[in-house]
Amino acid sequence: MISPLAYVNPNAKIGENVTIHPFAYIDENVEIGDNCTIMPYASILSGTRMGTGNTVYQAAIIGATPQDFKFKGDNTFVIIGDNNTIREKVIINRATFEGDATVVGNGNYILEGAHIAHDTRVGNGCVLGNGTKTAGNCTLDDSAILGSGVILKHGCHIGGWTLVRDGSRVNKDVPPYIIAAHNPIGYSGINAVLLSKQGHLSDEILDNIAKAYRQIYQCGTSLNNALRNIRQMVTLSPEIEYILRFIEQSDKGIIGNVQ
Repeated sequence: MISPLAYVNPNAKIGENVTIHPFAYIDENVEIGDNCTIMPYASILSGTRMGTGNTVYQAAIIGATPQDFKFKGDNTFVIIGDNNTIREKVIINRATFEGDATVVGNGNYILEGAHIAHDTRVGNGCVLGNGTKTAGNCTLDDSAILGSGVILKHGCHIGGWTLVRDGSRVNKDVPPYIIAAHNPIGYSGINAVLLSKQGHLSDEILDNIAKAYRQIYQCGTSLNNALRNIRQMVTLSPEIEYILRFIEQSDKGIIGNVQ
């Protein structure tokens, strides 16, 4: 299943039933799990650890050295989970400092031209739209969706089940379960359509998520008061606790309302 026209370093570890098409490049110090497909002209570079069932399309580069002036040639990694689709011209940089890793979880769909920078962590079931760019040290929680052309500044955290609409520039953390849009970016309602398709969320929980965000974005009070009001007025559940924890632990602060 490995084309003789592909370059595969003899030190690379290749799993069972892996297809490597002509003109793909597999570097040394690479591990590719079972049932992966590497398309023509894709490059899997040193430090990449890839799980099973992944497909890497034409001209994607996995494990590129970080675009970080602090990088001094340390032994760092990109860790890719299972069943990811990595489309054409995607670039994923490895981490900056010795032993660290850029991490992409399971079941993600990374569209053409997306760039995942050093030390970024992408959870499970995320979608990164065409041409989306993350700076270093960003975090995407499970099931986050970034539309086409979204740009995340350094260290931004995107909550789970959040939709960031096309072309948005993100300079603060985006809490879970919401739609974020416009420039400057702001809160644009809860992600009700996607949440309703999640299946295990009851109507009561969806209503409580909406109540929580009304306190944060529509009641004209301080964020601290809003969080206090949520605890007093909204029935706590894992989803509400996730919202509270995300906001309280935010280093950059959360996005504001749409202006």
